[in-house]
Amino acid sequence: MRNVLNIIFALLLVLPVMAERSYTVVLDAGHGGKDPGAVGRFSQEKDLNLSLVLEMGRLLNEQYPDVKVVYTRATDVFIPLQTRADIANKNNADLFISIHTNASESKDAKGVETFILGTDKMEKNLDVAMRENAVMKLEADYKTTYQGFDPNSIDSYIMFELMQNSYMDQSLLFATQVQKHFVGHLNRSDRGVRQAAFWVLLKTACPSILFEMGFISNKDEEEYLNQDEAMTQMAQALVNAFGAYTHREKVKVESLKLKEEAEDAEDALLPNDKPVVSNDAPKALNDEQETLTDKPQTYYGLQICASRTELNADDPKLKGVACQTRKIGDWYKYYAIIDTNRDNVVEKQKELKKIFPDCWIAKWTE
Repeated sequence: MRNVLNIIFALLLVLPVMAERSYTVVLDAGHGGKDPGAVGRFSQEKDLNLSLVLEMGRLLNEQYPDVKVVYTRATDVFIPLQTRADIANKNNADLFISIHTNASESKDAKGVETFILGTDKMEKNLDVAMRENAVMKLEADYKTTYQGFDPNSIDSYIMFELMQNSYMDQSLLFATQVQKHFVGHLNRSDRGVRQAAFWVLLKTACPSILFEMGFISNKDEEEYLNQDEAMTQMAQALVNAFGAYTHREKVKVESLKLKEEAEDAEDALLPNDKPVVSNDAPKALNDEQETLTDKPQTYYGLQICASRTELNADDPKLKGVACQTRKIGDWYKYYAIIDTNRDNVVEKQKELKKIFPDCWIAKWTE
């Protein structure tokens, strides 16, 4: 038996760790191909957007193995606006992030800003929306595809006021985290969270933002945005904002992942003499049960939310769902299900997603 376990552990050291993907993020590099976007003195927006998206995707895959990353484009190709939204919806995206680079007639304009869908102060941000939506005019018969919408006509934007976005609150929470991490951690100029009528945000059925990383029209910012180090810093800031928004924890040590996978493999070969922990019995093991095992037990939980302050059972955030609580650092994390059998949690996640679309599976050992 030990020889078999040693072989399994050796294989884990050379095979990639394949984590269950329980959360999908769609990364959208604005513009591309025949559409360069904004153009600076020596660079183009489409290239900067793609660089940041690819770097963010790489870091997400490294630090959050449970996250599935989908790109609307991973090369320099033209992708219609509607197709970008279709990609997000087809993949049942939990979060949509569209990356762009700003431009202004004023050479002094600088800083980062994050947009969510909305019509508040629409006239103030209409120029930005018109510029980003204008790409649809590069498509053949675009008026048919976009239902007669004219990106250059103010009258066309009235339709946005008639459409309600059920994901506005979640989009705002993520957008706020993005600005916080760029301004507070990278010391970038803060242009705030704004609302604008972007087609690509209107058509995505999930929380979504459009992030402007800086001004290509500003000499200093263009030079900054073209540095590899800056690109990595910005990508990490976006990843950190994602972690704060979803309350996810990074995988800090690769060997820890390997150790947990090895323990799972060993559990599968050993007799099933450990009790299954249900929602009615969330605590680890009682005194009698602890005598049956000489090693920690692995648990899976369906996390529905987290809070820095402990929530009452009737708190609206819990939506009447019975939960178990784990305090990790400064956070109280709430789980609708805790079980030693991952399949049981996966099965119950399907139903719970109707109430908590962003619920995800966490794993720990006690």
